[in-house]
Amino acid sequence: MSILWTILIGFVAGVIAKFIMPGSNEPKGCILTTILGIVGAVVATYLGRALGWYMEGETSGFIGAIVGAIIVLAIWGLIAGRRR
Repeated sequence: MSILWTILIGFVAGVIAKFIMPGSNEPKGCILTTILGIVGAVVATYLGRALGWYMEGETSGFIGAIVGAIIVLAIWGLIAGRRR
């Protein structure tokens, strides 16, 4: 059941991140939006642990997933912008 929650929260976080930071070269589709949110949560958790905000075993949460997804979108925009 936790995998379903991860997918659902990842999708919602990805949608909110794409709404906050729109762009023409962003990943499109439900699956990529979900992956964006999940990767954003992983990035936020890793950065939070590196900065000492989270202890071992803690995750970033919903707001952290959105912030992480925005970071991933910004990096995506830099990489996709160079290719054009």
